Amino acid sequence: MVNNDKGVISLRFNQDQGCFSCCMENALRIYNVEPLTEKSHYDADAIGSLATCEMLNRTNILAIVGGGKQTKYPDNVVLIYDDASDIFLLEIVFSSSVKAVRLRRDKIVVATTTQINVFSFPEKVERLYTLETRNNPNGLCEITPFLTSERHLLVYPGHKAGSVQLLDLANTEAGISSAPITINAHQNEIGCLSMDQQGALIATASTKGTLIRVWDAYKRILIAEFRRGTDPATVYCINFSKDAEFLCCSSDKGTIHIFALKNTQLNKRSTFSSMSFLGTYIESQWALATFTVPPECACICAFVSTKAVIAVCVDGTFHKYVFNADGNCNRESYDVYLDIYEEDEF
Repeated sequence: MVNNDKGVISLRFNQDQGCFSCCMENALRIYNVEPLTEKSHYDADAIGSLATCEMLNRTNILAIVGGGKQTKYPDNVVLIYDDASDIFLLEIVFSSSVKAVRLRRDKIVVATTTQINVFSFPEKVERLYTLETRNNPNGLCEITPFLTSERHLLVYPGHKAGSVQLLDLANTEAGISSAPITINAHQNEIGCLSMDQQGALIATASTKGTLIRVWDAYKRILIAEFRRGTDPATVYCINFSKDAEFLCCSSDKGTIHIFALKNTQLNKRSTFSSMSFLGTYIESQWALATFTVPPECACICAFVSTKAVIAVCVDGTFHKYVFNADGNCNRESYDVYLDIYEEDEF
């Protein structure tokens, strides 16, 4: 995410995309998606401004990292906070700035610019191991979110430009890890990555941002290539629907793209697809449906049902669109989430 005149520093969905956190220069706010309501609100006087906030599912546990103009905490410290009891449970200090945190009920994953650190949690919190990475300024990493999943997978940028590494976290012991598997996903640096909730599929985009590639996490093979556009773009967010039937992505172009993943025949193709002399470029699949939010406004996007996508933007707006198999996409609701406040003290 990027900062803007509304004071929004970062936006982040929880693991099932049913809630999102909003870190601001003057507050931390937690929202429920449907219905859109504010669940928690902390002014900067109480908690300071934050660079990021990671929720643990729908529990009261939050991982926060200081940042912004009114920060109370250094950016190299991860604080685990109990929202219900209003106490800090844990503090983890690193030698460099923390770029991202990912939570599971049994793990804490912390990304710095050059490392991925994995900790056991909540009992006997200890560092299991540290993984060296190439330069990772956005702290890209994802972990299978739910303990019920068959997978216990960690995905992060590899040592080679454009590659991602997959590491099985099952049955790990402190200081011991199996060798990660590498997928050479793009020619340019990895710009965004995502994983479905079952840990079976991985989606990647490069810093060029024109293509979204989807990989089988078991077989480590490419199963789909989607074209976001022809002009380079910064991809802010990629998410799968809960059943992995669809995929959505947002970028700095202000357009949300929705692709069919299971029935790829629903996606649009170039009208020149029969002209093979133009090369493989025109064989890429284009979005089934799209909708546009304020131009060049950073946002995150997710599915709230099989046929409905939301976009939460740094300008404080909230958009919900429904789409069908024909590619028709219509706005169902619009709101300004920054104008919504909880009625009672949390």
